[in-house]
Amino acid sequence: MIPVQGFAGQSVAVLGLGRSGLATARALRDGGAHPVVWDDSPRARDIAEAEVLVLRDLTRPGAFDGIAALIVSPGIPHLYPAPNPVIAAAWDAGVPVDNDIGLFFRSFATDDWDGFDTRPRVIAVTGSNGKSTTSALIHHILAENGRPTQLAGNIGRGVLDIDPAHDGEVVVLELSSYQTELARHLTPDVAVLTNISPDHLDRHAGQGGYFAAKRRLFSEGGPDRAIIGVDEDEGRYLANQLVNALSDDRLIRVSVTRKLGDGWTVCAKKGFLVEHRRGKQVASIDLRDITGLPGVHNHQNACCAYAAVRTLGLGPRGIEAAMRSYPGLPHRSQIVAERDGVTFVNDSKATNVDAAAKALQAFPRIRWICGGLQKEGGLDGLLPHLGTVARAYVIGREAEDFARQLGGVDAAICGTMDVAVAQAVADAEPGDVVLLAPACASFDQYDSFAARGDDFTDQVRSALA
Repeated sequence: MIPVQGFAGQSVAVLGLGRSGLATARALRDGGAHPVVWDDSPRARDIAEAEVLVLRDLTRPGAFDGIAALIVSPGIPHLYPAPNPVIAAAWDAGVPVDNDIGLFFRSFATDDWDGFDTRPRVIAVTGSNGKSTTSALIHHILAENGRPTQLAGNIGRGVLDIDPAHDGEVVVLELSSYQTELARHLTPDVAVLTNISPDHLDRHAGQGGYFAAKRRLFSEGGPDRAIIGVDEDEGRYLANQLVNALSDDRLIRVSVTRKLGDGWTVCAKKGFLVEHRRGKQVASIDLRDITGLPGVHNHQNACCAYAAVRTLGLGPRGIEAAMRSYPGLPHRSQIVAERDGVTFVNDSKATNVDAAAKALQAFPRIRWICGGLQKEGGLDGLLPHLGTVARAYVIGREAEDFARQLGGVDAAICGTMDVAVAQAVADAEPGDVVLLAPACASFDQYDSFAARGDDFTDQVRSALA
């Protein structure tokens, strides 16, 4: 637990009592504050009462009397598509609004650090796709090279639920746009942007607002080092804004589409990761046979992770050895079975068009299970990448509409996962990959992308039994 600093003896309101909200209330209490909490869900309120937390209906007039700050869970919109009424009431009362990420950055450093030989560091990773894999890979590389490390944020534990830092420890945070857009303090030592593609557009009132939320990680606190994926215009713009010259070693640019020029760069082309610094090649790693990192999209993740740990002084050979033992993450290009030359891959986390397009580029011949709750923008971004698809097996309530948008791809309207898996197994030939990469949210049929991925895995194992 990271006790929250700066609110001792004061009352602080917490809105939303999921994982992060409850951890925030506990951390405030450990820091000497008096948390008062609220959630629309009676069940969540019952859990809070069982922890002897003080409930206060924050929707009532006068609820913010005597309140020093309001801490909001990330899923609660504070501006778009419309401000939550409780947040609007806090504004009107002049009460500062923050989230657990902001509290973490104001509370992580303590006087105990004066006795450390090596100051703890924070690496924060954001981006549209790949941030979970990149964060987990950084954490894995550090651990395999003997560096004390913790993984938290949008993956692993809540940021305030981790242990106080040890001497020389590195905390790796995965941060979503929901987390970066509101935090009042954002001061990582190393900040990583993997890539940018349209996502959560309703929450941020369009692509510009979405990028602005990501950009705050770099603009608010000024990290010592920034690793920027520059294969999109937003990344190139951000990299240009951060330094006055490419020779500035505070910036490392990452690409998987082209060789970059001057400066500190990490690129991957045709499966080879190459680091250049000051005009010279420093290291090269063959990524092609690393089973936990298949495909160009994972090669981008590998480049970002490599660059992040290089800023901490790790050597290329130690990084490569750790990459080769990386097991991958569930629901992200996860191989769940192999039978008779057919490989079954769970990429349920490919919830948007860009992520699914990258998954489709990772394998030469695909039996593609896709569909679900479509996001804004349609499927046009997928069309250039359908050449590897032997047949699509479409699930979800919008299956027919999804299939109509796939051009000339042979598509079976399956509706449910069990039907899709059964047909794909029946059709598959040696060398095929049966790939779940939905390009859609899961909420028309499942509670989460993880539940959808688990169902795919269960159906595959049942079909192969």
